Amino acid sequence: MGDWGFLEKLLDQVQEHSTVVGKIWLTVLFIFRILILGLAGESVWGDEQSDFECNTAQPGCTNVCYDQAFPISHIRYWVLQFLFVSTPTLVYLGHVIYLSRREERLRQKEGELRALPAKNPQVERALAAVERQMAKISVAEDGRLRIRGALMGTYVASVLCKSVLEAGFLYGQWRLYGWTMEPVFVCQRAPCPYLVDCFVSRPTEKTIFIIFMLVVGLISLVLNLLELVHLLCRCLSRGMRAPQGQDAPPTQGTSSDPYTDQVFFYLPVGQGPSSPPCPTYNGLSSSEQNWA
Repeated sequence: MGDWGFLEKLLDQVQEHSTVVGKIWLTVLFIFRILILGLAGESVWGDEQSDFECNTAQPGCTNVCYDQAFPISHIRYWVLQFLFVSTPTLVYLGHVIYLSRREERLRQKEGELRALPAKNPQVERALAAVERQMAKISVAEDGRLRIRGALMGTYVASVLCKSVLEAGFLYGQWRLYGWTMEPVFVCQRAPCPYLVDCFVSRPTEKTIFIIFMLVVGLISLVLNLLELVHLLCRCLSRGMRAPQGQDAPPTQGTSSDPYTDQVFFYLPVGQGPSSPPCPTYNGLSSSEQNWA
């Protein structure tokens, strides 16, 4: 089966940036696919071709009948299924790593700009541009990226691709082999001289393994569909909360004030004849003038 350590480390990093359902899916992927295929797969299917026997001595007949019975080995088919189903998750991980590196570069650039002399228009414009770019990357308090914006789109696309691939491989397994391993395979193919009976070793054990992998695939598909429903409900709840925040009455001193974001220019006024003082304030006492 080879060494799965590198792939396991990559998928383990995805857990830090996944939903609860996504973490359960990764656990099912690790325990019931990687471990089972690595520990029991080779021992169950190791004699698949060596113990495949046919009741004929015709040279080449056993090989062509084996090729007809098993166009691709079960164990290799499940390895391909695992790799294809894991690929969308790795693409999502690549997007997470890209955003993390970008956020680090923006923070570094922001620190360099803040270290420059203040009241420089070019520095202020560059700093505002950096802050706008950082606002698009939502980071939690613990440093993890929140699944929002473009990252949410990548995550949803990865779950959709996993669901389609999972369903496709389940259908392909049913078309190629069915759900059971028959003990006798009847073959009629050149160069076999007549209808040949071929015998499969340990068919009951292999049938149990096939059903187990089928159940794991169905569980994975159901988890992907549940995660899509979870993400849909999450997006709908955010969409319902957003209009409520927009309909709230503006408070004094916030950006809703029409005069907050406006710029006023004060022009110098020349020394012209001033109007006479208001007679109301001429008669104030000294204590009243201090309060005024």
